[in-house]
Amino acid sequence: MDLAKYIEHTKLSPSATPEDIKLLVEEAIYYGFLGVCVNPQYVKFAADLIKEKNARTKVISTVNFPLGANKINTTLSQIEDAIKDGADEIDTVINIGALKAGNCKQASDELILQREASKGKILKVILETDLLTGAEIKIACLNCVSANVDFVKTSTGFVKDGIGATVENVKLMYQTVGKKGIGVKAAGGIKSKLLAYDLINAGATRLGTSSGVQLMK
Repeated sequence: MDLAKYIEHTKLSPSATPEDIKLLVEEAIYYGFLGVCVNPQYVKFAADLIKEKNARTKVISTVNFPLGANKINTTLSQIEDAIKDGADEIDTVINIGALKAGNCKQASDELILQREASKGKILKVILETDLLTGAEIKIACLNCVSANVDFVKTSTGFVKDGIGATVENVKLMYQTVGKKGIGVKAAGGIKSKLLAYDLINAGATRLGTSSGVQLMK
């Protein structure tokens, strides 16, 4: 198994500098990672660096991140800007508040609009599993199926005292969406090769981690 091909090399820290992103891109190219995941302000910078190096590394942009609490028009504008800046893929956060309130229609309708705005790009939806029950995770996954997104994703990595990706949650997500042709991205707290392989065996086809180099070493 080529672990590098599963990894989205991630740098979403609010203190990230252009030099940090430059290093992120260089590491991703060196190790053959699938892509780099960055905040919107660095999408064009990362895309330009990758183009200069004639690499195939994908650029993934976050939107509606990390709270899932933007107004929908703000999120749609973020998606449009990210694509213009060179994003190959979009990672958005589901409307967690609407989901917790039982307002699945609002959460679903917003995902449908984001699907339309992403214009054929890969769209991944972060569920923030640390904040959801098993039943809510399943409902969120079904909303994602209805919206025809490409991936469901476990976590932002920003929940205080959150666990992040777990084998149990990845299995639940895969069992809910796998037969519908939707992938599972595990993210949050993936710092060991053992956990990485366990998550893949549970159904994850992407791994979002800031510890990609550590995993490869």
